[in-house]
Amino acid sequence: MATSPPADDVERMEFQLALRRRGISDQAVLRAMEEVPRERFVARGFTDSAYADQALPIDCGQTISQPFVVAYMTEQLEVGPQHRILEIGTGSGYQAAVLSRLAREVVTIERYRTLADTARERLQTQGYTNVTVRLGDGMAGAPDLAPFDRIMITAAAEDVPDALVAQLTAGGKMVLPVGPRHDAQYLVKLTKQADGELTREELIAVRFVPLLPGQAREL
Repeated sequence: MATSPPADDVERMEFQLALRRRGISDQAVLRAMEEVPRERFVARGFTDSAYADQALPIDCGQTISQPFVVAYMTEQLEVGPQHRILEIGTGSGYQAAVLSRLAREVVTIERYRTLADTARERLQTQGYTNVTVRLGDGMAGAPDLAPFDRIMITAAAEDVPDALVAQLTAGGKMVLPVGPRHDAQYLVKLTKQADGELTREELIAVRFVPLLPGQAREL
């Protein structure tokens, strides 16, 4: 007699199907989403909802983005195995883990010490050895490690930060939410031309926490 797959396997299959139904088609991105165990990145008490297509709260008043948004932003970034990526807004470390499955190196910056320390330990424990977590001002980026082939910002900026544009290679791409805290926000994809000019493509409506300058005072 045939047996049914375990409940967690069914949940993972439904997770993948949901991403495909919503238009995620890049096989490398789908594979990365499958390989990274999302339940290890959500807060205690939310593991049963880890694969639901919704944002979930984490420490410091921040969130882990819904799976579709993680997959969509990753797909739009067009990551290759040779790329070095700068991520602004480490949060739980989940997005960095997904990016690490696709890129050569990921540098991720978090302004909250609690989140940075937790994400660093979590990523190291799970073997994401090509991810470096830094505590600091995301809007300043990591000029000492620049340039980067790809930049992803996981908090909403009212304007595209010039300091981060300067750290993007010619031909590089940046994906970020743009818009004020209490008004419409859209994902935007920027491509830096050889002359330094940016081409801009507006993607989908989103809702993110605001991108703030400096390192947070809270530990």
